[in-house]
Amino acid sequence: MSAVRPLLVELFTEELPPKALNRLGQAFAQGLRDSLAASGLLAEGNEVTPFATPRRLAALLTQVRTQAPDQQYAEKLMPVKIGLAEDGSATPALQKKLAAKGLAGIDPASLARESDGKQDYLVARGTAPGVALADGLQQALDGALAGLPIPKVMRYQLADGVTSVRFVRPAHGLIALHGDSVVPVTALGLTAGRLLHGHRFLSGQPIELRQAQDYELTLAEQCHVVAAFGTRRATIEAQLQTQAARLGATLGSDPEVEALLDEVTALVEWPTVYAGQFEPRFLNVPQECLILTMRLNQKYFPLFDPDSGALTHRFLIVSNMSTRDPHNIIEGNQRVVRPRLADAQFFFETDRKTPLAERVPQLGSIVYHNKLGTQLERVERVRAVAREVARTLGSAQADADRAALLAKADLGTNMVGEFPELQGIIGAYYAAADGEPAEVVDALRGQYRIRIEQPVTAESITPAVLFIAERAETLVGIWSIGQAPTGERDPFGLRRAAQGLISAFEQLAAGGWLRASENGPLTLEGLLQAAADSFGAGRIAPAVLQEVREFVFERVRNQLAGEYERSAVDAVIALQPPLHQAAARVRAVTAFLAMPEAASLAAANKRIGNLLKKVEGEPGQVDAARLAEPAERALAEAVATLQPQADACFAAGDFGAALSTLAQARGAVDAFFADVMVMAEDPAVRANRLALLAGLHRLMNQVADLSRLAQ
Repeated sequence: MSAVRPLLVELFTEELPPKALNRLGQAFAQGLRDSLAASGLLAEGNEVTPFATPRRLAALLTQVRTQAPDQQYAEKLMPVKIGLAEDGSATPALQKKLAAKGLAGIDPASLARESDGKQDYLVARGTAPGVALADGLQQALDGALAGLPIPKVMRYQLADGVTSVRFVRPAHGLIALHGDSVVPVTALGLTAGRLLHGHRFLSGQPIELRQAQDYELTLAEQCHVVAAFGTRRATIEAQLQTQAARLGATLGSDPEVEALLDEVTALVEWPTVYAGQFEPRFLNVPQECLILTMRLNQKYFPLFDPDSGALTHRFLIVSNMSTRDPHNIIEGNQRVVRPRLADAQFFFETDRKTPLAERVPQLGSIVYHNKLGTQLERVERVRAVAREVARTLGSAQADADRAALLAKADLGTNMVGEFPELQGIIGAYYAAADGEPAEVVDALRGQYRIRIEQPVTAESITPAVLFIAERAETLVGIWSIGQAPTGERDPFGLRRAAQGLISAFEQLAAGGWLRASENGPLTLEGLLQAAADSFGAGRIAPAVLQEVREFVFERVRNQLAGEYERSAVDAVIALQPPLHQAAARVRAVTAFLAMPEAASLAAANKRIGNLLKKVEGEPGQVDAARLAEPAERALAEAVATLQPQADACFAAGDFGAALSTLAQARGAVDAFFADVMVMAEDPAVRANRLALLAGLHRLMNQVADLSRLAQ
């Protein structure tokens, strides 16, 4: 009888890549679970717990059988006429098939016969013994290791000096315990046992793990290892918060704190947090430089003043060592960080000696792209686009031009050479020190953000103009050299550039620079044309601009579809409206969908569209004298009455009111299609009715293509 016990599998390795550790641990546990479940080895109520530390991947499954239940099988073999000879004996073809299925020696007379409606087939039915845990786990382990999302595989040689294997890091131990019994499986040249390795420095010799269910507790109590990634992360976070509060400071709230917390969790097995400090004189350096070097290079958590948010001269260290006297650990870390801060100070002070504007000519020696020229050439293009955007919006062209001129000048600084992540940020510091206008400084500081998050004001228009110009030049330029995104590949961040443009149009509208009642002054078409013109006459093919335009609208579709009914989004995007109107139109169509008239009018719109496709040329004007049927006269009156009302609402940007006005036509529309034959035999009558429907079609599709709402 099969027994049900916990199963523990651990692979002990050299230090695993920290940024991939949690993902590797989750995938390892999930791979084992899925395979064992498919083999029938997991009993009801099973739970799986993943473990991942810098030197191990493991999983504990609570309800695992020693052998899976027997399985009924039915194997469809081959047609009877092929499988059986005239005397009823098995043909060579059937014998070969049975052998391949592990059924050699079976009596052909015991095979069932089933028809598929065309011919009879031989079917083998029976009961197969369930898979044994050793076999099922071996298959699961092989599959789980093969399916790991390894960022980079390495090849290493085993102890025999001959065999080599491929894995993310060399593996040195394998545990497979079912209850208190070792499961005889192998992986990466290792044979499973029960030997448990502890902390590299705080633990002694490996110990024998008695039972699978004791794994996490044994590691914690005897080996100085917190095995679960989530538990370890929570422990670190609690210690960080406690230490920060003790020092009257905070960790800050930017996303990098969470990312660093994940990374340090993957670097330690027995976390302990200590506080360090550096000389306050380094605070004269822009705090972004100090923060970056502490987080990126040292994995420290800088501390901030809770009131002002300013960086303090203290930081927290997440150590892998717990000791009663941490003096040497703290002092050692302070000694290590001091030269890095001194380097940042030196770079900053050296860079300051050359005004930012004087660095612009250096951009002529920095290649932007071999098909698009140097950074200096790119700067000139962005300047041209920025001036045109500023002119169109009625903002200061001189400020926009100055911001575009200086935007990439910090690429030649020592600070950006050491910390590329500071592009734009450090340029803003240098520009401020040079006495550049505040609008220009803000534009440099915000040029690399992903989105514009706040309504654009008179104070933030220059940063918005630079943001828009840079992304338009990027989209058109990169697309023109055949580097459009494909699948998951988007090396030049064109999807992000498009999302940035969308956010810019939204926030220009929110700030009153663009109005829902107007198609402009800035349009996506005009912006892309300005970007194309900056490359010189004839350089950018018109097809490129059309493709980029469609690409941007596809991003709009994807963005809005996550918030609104997909059919409403599709109906609006089908018209490719002014970019700043898209969201407002979708909201209006979403409200229209809830109205009782929506379904009927959408179906009628689709029908009208199909009828108008049959018309050669443009439909003419409606001749009132030819409106013979009461239903067509009523529809004509409804269109004549509602058209100016809907036009006024649309012109005012009140798209919801325009659609509500349209809803009043439902009765006339339904009656028309119920009582009137559109495709009348008399050509003049038919043309007149089609002209009436064309006018109705224009009325119905001002805000969106309502045919897209039809079921």
